[in-house]
Amino acid sequence: MDMTPQEYQAYVKQKAKKSPIFKDVALAFVIGGAICVLGQLIQNGWGAAGLNKEEAGTATSCTLVFLSALLTGLNLYSKLARHGGAGTLVPITGFANAVVSPAIDFKSEGFITGMAAKMFTVAGPVIVFGTVASVFYGIALKLFKF
Repeated sequence: MDMTPQEYQAYVKQKAKKSPIFKDVALAFVIGGAICVLGQLIQNGWGAAGLNKEEAGTATSCTLVFLSALLTGLNLYSKLARHGGAGTLVPITGFANAVVSPAIDFKSEGFITGMAAKMFTVAGPVIVFGTVASVFYGIALKLFKF
């Protein structure tokens, strides 16, 4: 079967499943919102346990990272992401998932060369960018005396 690239593209477009964009957007909104509500409930719980606002925020971040890593390890986060799509990319839980997923995928290669090395495949550039950006922001704040 000889096809030109244009004919092949037309064939692929005909066979491709149509994306239910409104359903996907609604699910992303609901799942992302639910993650944020969970975070707020956790923060309120830490506050009720006697932590001040700053300490409760730190404890909430740690709790959300732990829960995201746990759900990733139990293969539940990917099932949630299958339905929630971009809604599961809420920064703290999405980042924890992005760090843990490669580590789990490469655990058979050993602790150092597998898990530890692959853990920073996604996280490494983010950490480097965050560090470099914070240095530039600090310099700008110092120079302009904000």
